[in-house]
Amino acid sequence: MRIVDVCAFYSPHGGGVKTYVEQKMRIGPELGHEIIILAPGDRFEVFERGPMARLITIPSPRFLLDRKYWYFADEESLHSAISALKPDFLECSSPWRSANMVARWPGAAPRALVMHADPLAAYAYRWFEPVLSREAIDRKFAPFWRHLRELGHSFDRVVCASAELRDRLAAGGVANTVLHPMGIEAGLFSPTRRSATLRRRLLGLCDLPESAKLLIGVGRLSPEKRWPMIVDAVAAASQTMPIGMVILGAGGQKSRVLKQIAGNPHIRLLQPEKDREKFATILASADALIHGCEAETFCMAAAEARASGVPVIVPDRGGASDHARGGAGIRYRAGSPMAAARATLVLLRSLPRVLPPVEVVTTQGHFEALFADYATTRRGEGPASSAVA
Repeated sequence: MRIVDVCAFYSPHGGGVKTYVEQKMRIGPELGHEIIILAPGDRFEVFERGPMARLITIPSPRFLLDRKYWYFADEESLHSAISALKPDFLECSSPWRSANMVARWPGAAPRALVMHADPLAAYAYRWFEPVLSREAIDRKFAPFWRHLRELGHSFDRVVCASAELRDRLAAGGVANTVLHPMGIEAGLFSPTRRSATLRRRLLGLCDLPESAKLLIGVGRLSPEKRWPMIVDAVAAASQTMPIGMVILGAGGQKSRVLKQIAGNPHIRLLQPEKDREKFATILASADALIHGCEAETFCMAAAEARASGVPVIVPDRGGASDHARGGAGIRYRAGSPMAAARATLVLLRSLPRVLPPVEVVTTQGHFEALFADYATTRRGEGPASSAVA
């Protein structure tokens, strides 16, 4: 198939979507598919990534709130670009305005909306749930729910990477939802990478002995990740037992997170580790991973922790919650630092010597299943009622 991905969230400056589309352009041709990423940019450019992979940008304005991103503003030029590419299958990677544009494209190719974002969880629920019930918030955001339901009827697939998101959208009346969990890098994450020496060194950074427990947090320093809440939770739990935590992250909330840490010697904020093998060793050497964001569409950090034999402490909503299933971790009430602290103590008091075996989805496996589902769509078959992957 020639698969064209209209990718409004792509930025050459990095991010999860960039990583995902780079993987798609590498793996898709290996599976016999031509992959074309159509993204907004400053000018028309074509970047060849191989004999069957390319990235094309079309002139678009920059996003005012974050100049590293652009957005599609000219529907006619976008439709012309799609038509010129003659896709066998059309993807859209944003539930915002570009999704409506892709839905209105007059071509015959089947199409999928890939939910790389969960706006309701990232914004509406996070902002208003402290004072309103989720049902009340959904009523307030009824126009957005109508928008999502319209997209569900306009797209042949609405692809979700977590069961929580798929189930929530389906319960809200969004048609054609399917589950395709994202995958992790094959052969990299494993319990065999655990290093007692590295663990001792990281606890030393936290001014704690080897007998203490070591937590790790991984992710961008942004408001929806709730790092200040996680800092408070770990500080509260450490009143009961010695706990150190290292956070690997960078982003706009660095000063806010450091202010919340407030000189606590047992919590350290470190730069992300770019060497993937070193990162995998750090992750496997922790006693548990703790995560605060209930708006994840998948949560790669938790997936990598599971594959590393490291239990997870995650909120009970969002993509992160999927990774605690099967005895691989513990869930706490999303948004509550005290619930997170209690869950941390429960887990650390009864750490399993070995986590039960988990089924690991690799990036290759993810795209194999996704593209196979697209092939069934081209044959006119509807989505399965249960998980596709």
